[in-house]
Amino acid sequence: MFINPSAASWKYEGPPADPSVGPFHRRLPDYNITPLVTLPNLAQELGLGHVVIKDESLRFGLPAFKILGASWAIYKAVCTECELPLTTSLKELGEAAKQRNIKLVTCTEGNWGRATARMAKYLGISATVFVPNDMTRSTQEKISGEGAKVVVVDGDYDVTIPKAQEEADHGNGLLVMDVSWKGYQEIPEWVVEGYSTMLTETDWQLEDIVGKPATHAIMSVGVGSWGQAVSKHYKSGKDQAKVIAVEPETAACLKASLEAGEMISITTGHTIMNGMSCGTVSYTAWDILRQGVDVSVAVSDKEAHEDVRYLHSQGVRNGPCGAAPLSALRRLCKEKEKLGLDAHSVVVLFSTEGARGYPVPA
Repeated sequence: MFINPSAASWKYEGPPADPSVGPFHRRLPDYNITPLVTLPNLAQELGLGHVVIKDESLRFGLPAFKILGASWAIYKAVCTECELPLTTSLKELGEAAKQRNIKLVTCTEGNWGRATARMAKYLGISATVFVPNDMTRSTQEKISGEGAKVVVVDGDYDVTIPKAQEEADHGNGLLVMDVSWKGYQEIPEWVVEGYSTMLTETDWQLEDIVGKPATHAIMSVGVGSWGQAVSKHYKSGKDQAKVIAVEPETAACLKASLEAGEMISITTGHTIMNGMSCGTVSYTAWDILRQGVDVSVAVSDKEAHEDVRYLHSQGVRNGPCGAAPLSALRRLCKEKEKLGLDAHSVVVLFSTEGARGYPVPA
């Protein structure tokens, strides 16, 4: 666990999310609002006021939240390429994109690639998705099942990034990524904007269920775009919350960077939380995470697996990445006073993926 005391006084004062994001998502096929599930027994067990979990196991018919960021960023990027306004319909935009022979290119640990492929399907254009060689066959098939071409790379996620760049450069493709680096920042920032829909949903659901805002928000971190969105949201306005990031012990690139005081890359190892198996934090996310994350926690596969089982028993059908925030909360509760956790706390867990198969850790 890494505690960042300065985050308690930091306030995000940058531009707010584009107000067009929510209305755009409501126009997409299969639009839905995901549930905010109360966990009263867990709250009582841990001595907390309220614990709720945002269940993203079925967002637009997909088992993860990534479609929120992918759809908005791709829509905005293709509109820009086609010189069309953000009021353009999907059908009109798809026709314009096909006339310009626009092709999407990306890389993924799983859910981002499938979300990109789904948006390509909505527009009727092609997508090529590069994946690491430890990705399961079933995950590859889900991506290709959306109509995308899947290319397996000999290496981990970080190795897939230059392959996707090369394909986009030489194949005249549009590179759409949720990770940024120096010189590639605009589209990843649009991805972060797209995630604002989930956060505003959570706010009004929490007000309806609990009647109070969150005091602690716990989110899974991969490259950091989702963490960037969460940090911006909960560190702006008058009702600020502590922001807690959780990563696998074998791929805790944010925690390592926070401890080092600068963005560094790490070598990742195998984890059942493979959607978070990333060795480098997104370039544009780093500054926000560095200032806005109060606590960074690394959890084991065993902890995540046990909390998958617990949450399934409570009716939340998620996978290891989605259960990791609960694993982090259990660790935090061992140091309650230091982290401001008590009977008045309102804790929001963000479960970012639905149930899936994985090898059960020993």
